[in-house]
Amino acid sequence: MRRVAKRRGTLWLVRGFLIGLFLMFFLVVSVLSIRPGGLRHQFRQAVRRFKLALTLTGIYLVASTVLRLAFPNSTIAEIGMVALGAALCITFLVLSGDRPIDQR
Repeated sequence: MRRVAKRRGTLWLVRGFLIGLFLMFFLVVSVLSIRPGGLRHQFRQAVRRFKLALTLTGIYLVASTVLRLAFPNSTIAEIGMVALGAALCITFLVLSGDRPIDQR
């Protein structure tokens, strides 16, 4: 009997999580559809930003690996990685701005 009660408690938590995901999806879709250009334009912007983020993440991983191999026990590597991270964040902010909507 106790085993059944424990399962119900676990299922309740999973249901709450799934309902939260469902509500989050509809919140995102409703906010994106309100913005100018419609939902398709906003999804294109999101995909473009995601590709940019993946590219910058790859650059950070390669550069931090090179820094760690070149300077294994040095503060130069630590300072260099922080500076590189800051530079890549600024690059993302500059390049990820909204593009104008095409007027066809």
